[in-house]
Amino acid sequence: MRLGGPVFADYETPEEWIDALDDLGYGAAYSPVDPGADPETVRGYREAAAAADVVIAEVGAWGVNPVAPDPDEREAAIAHCARHLELADDVGANCAVNVAGSRGDSWAGPHPENFDERTFELVVESVREIVDTADPDGASYALEAMPAMVPDSVESYRRLLDAVDREAFAVHFDPVNLVASPRRYADTAGLIERFVDAFGEAIQCVHLKDVAMGSDPLVHLSEVPPGEGNLDYHALLRTLDGLDDDLPVMLEHLDGPEEYERAAEHVRRVADEVGVSV
Repeated sequence: MRLGGPVFADYETPEEWIDALDDLGYGAAYSPVDPGADPETVRGYREAAAAADVVIAEVGAWGVNPVAPDPDEREAAIAHCARHLELADDVGANCAVNVAGSRGDSWAGPHPENFDERTFELVVESVREIVDTADPDGASYALEAMPAMVPDSVESYRRLLDAVDREAFAVHFDPVNLVASPRRYADTAGLIERFVDAFGEAIQCVHLKDVAMGSDPLVHLSEVPPGEGNLDYHALLRTLDGLDDDLPVMLEHLDGPEEYERAAEHVRRVADEVGVSV
């Protein structure tokens, strides 16, 4: 596995970016460039990553809604995701990633229609259009699982993969986003093992965070830093160790470099305890 996360240091060249990653002890990174970067710059970062043995994990296509109720918004979102997939291919990233989208006003929020069959069909259509438009040679497009939209389980991700039926559509693994009920919260190890067993080498990237459940009678789940919740990190790292040695596992959603450093220390400590390398 390759541990990675955001880079907070300023950098202006690929060499400075690599130095910043080295200082953090990261073997994986989020994309250092955005769509619109000139081809020479993109190529420079790709070559620097390859020379330094750094895996560029993903290009985030966040913030847009490929199944929005408004057709113009939906069309613009699909074009946005296709551009990010093209960049992922050019910069040598494993994947471009977004959520499937919502039928509500929020691009990633809940809506009663999000699990309708017509919405599932829209997700399939949007992913096919994104992949077919970008036509990547090496990168994949992937959807981050979310509690309030598809894919939200092993079964719905499998159904979506089969329905899209595109070689360049692969899997993104965010185990915390799949912990959507007390039952799953009670057995995160089993959830992790089922997901990895189902998708294996199709997994292009993993997000590392944690989840805590409140004590109220109605369920309240909160995202928390790694090590401060109930996600079984021993099971996660042990199970992922059976996959590609270069699989990127990426820290996210933390407040500043000090919190990322603590999270990285937790991941490395657990890795040592279970005898795996990150």
